[in-house]
Amino acid sequence: MQWKTLALALVLLERGSSQGTMPMMRFSCSQLVVDRIDPLVNPGSMPSPHLHQIVGGNSFNASMDPATLDLPTASTCTSCTFSDDFSNYWTAVLFFRARNGTFKRVSQRQEENLHGNGGITVYYIPSSNAKNTVTAFKPGFRMLVGDASLKAAGSARKVCHRCMPASGDKKNINCGSPDSQTLPKEPCAGGIRSIITFPTCWDGKNLDSPDHTSHVTYATGSATNDVGPTGKCPSSHPVVIPQVMYEVRWQTQEFNDKELWPKDGSQPFLWSTGDSHGYTQHGDYVFGWKGDSLQRAMNARCNNDVCKEINTQTVEEAMKCTKHRVVEEDVDGWLHSIPGDAMVI
Repeated sequence: MQWKTLALALVLLERGSSQGTMPMMRFSCSQLVVDRIDPLVNPGSMPSPHLHQIVGGNSFNASMDPATLDLPTASTCTSCTFSDDFSNYWTAVLFFRARNGTFKRVSQRQEENLHGNGGITVYYIPSSNAKNTVTAFKPGFRMLVGDASLKAAGSARKVCHRCMPASGDKKNINCGSPDSQTLPKEPCAGGIRSIITFPTCWDGKNLDSPDHTSHVTYATGSATNDVGPTGKCPSSHPVVIPQVMYEVRWQTQEFNDKELWPKDGSQPFLWSTGDSHGYTQHGDYVFGWKGDSLQRAMNARCNNDVCKEINTQTVEEAMKCTKHRVVEEDVDGWLHSIPGDAMVI
């Protein structure tokens, strides 16, 4: 049984669903740019405090004022499989700290059965019940999951890490055991996977909020390891939206030689925020699908990276969509400090 089918079967079995296997759009978005800008939390700042990896439409910039920027119109390409998707998706960046105190950015690769140049695997998940529809996001919609300032375990129950085996994954329930908010403490044969899962309830009015989180919420009764819109949306946020989820596979196996690790054996990875515990991984989302293409895909309950309702492009075409870095600094070599000089904690 393929891992996708196994994962969904486990989730549906736990919920006692009789609706069959849940469809989900699962597709690759190659690297657009690695840059120190953040148009949600630090709009207009160049540089922003810490480094991000960004995928999606090439109209991404430090400001991205929703009142003036229409992503599908302003973009000339996207690094994602679906060529109707000019949205932008970004996360913190993982670094390795060597025994000699220098730092190296950890590269990404796509999840199994997908291809691309680093980047992120993106999911859009409708309801497991075919009778229930979801409302696609509107132009200007944006949201954030996670907190880059955390110094201890937080309430972001949908942000987690897993130490991956060399291939396959015997237990695929995301953000359930053995996943953890903290980074793995041992070498991982298949690298470290981080998962970021967004809420499924919207207030139906605000496309954003000052904290980029208050206009959305997780449903009441939705379990930590549920996939897709489950539970019941509260009256304050009554509109059911697709669940957006990121999977990022960090190739930490490139650094599994224990001779490079700290002498005390402590785990050597940290986020671009300076966080060596793992608490500050986060995901940002700015909607940018063309026209009603996402709504059509959700209505058709498209599955994986094939959907006749919307336009697609080849992996090779997607990988050609890149941007020059705005903040000129070395992000690829062995560094004496993390970009932005983030304090390691």
